[in-house]
Amino acid sequence: MTKENTGIIILAAGNSSRLGQPKQLLDYQGKTLLRHTVEKALAVSSRVIVITGSENSGIEKETGSALTVQNENWQEGMASSIHKGLNEMLVIYPETENILITVCDQPHINASVFSELIEKRHSSGKGIMASHYSGTLGTPVLFSRSYFNDLLQLSGQEGAKKLLVKYRDDVGQVMFEKGSVDIDTLEDYQKLINNQ
Repeated sequence: MTKENTGIIILAAGNSSRLGQPKQLLDYQGKTLLRHTVEKALAVSSRVIVITGSENSGIEKETGSALTVQNENWQEGMASSIHKGLNEMLVIYPETENILITVCDQPHINASVFSELIEKRHSSGKGIMASHYSGTLGTPVLFSRSYFNDLLQLSGQEGAKKLLVKYRDDVGQVMFEKGSVDIDTLEDYQKLINNQ
């Protein structure tokens, strides 16, 4: 299984209501959070799709050579962005064997996390490979093709985490200790900047 059989979907459609400004465009170490995530994803796969929503124009400038797709129904919740990304991926790259779903507010994301998820999925034979941090499993998370239909069945605010519970026997994990750091509030961002 090559990394080129893995498509990466970056969920960047939310309106960051708790933050009061688009978290995708927050600056960290000289780059926006979104650009940082896109660059790390492109280092691993050429099949990268960014799903935008509310702040479409400003965000599109930060997606580099990744494909940008707008989710007009972003207000319906995360599931609609997952559907949009997966459907788009399968139209453009129908032979995609794995989908890696990630978000753009984990400032410590790096290409090695993505690579390890792909490699461990292959070596373990597990159909789902999730990141492990703070005693929980979460994003980035990789799903093999056999779970694509399940992803398309998600609705509303449901994220892929529901499937980690439902199919727990087929879930492997990769340690990503700093994955617990995400930006939801101004306080989170301030703490991140202060700890640079």
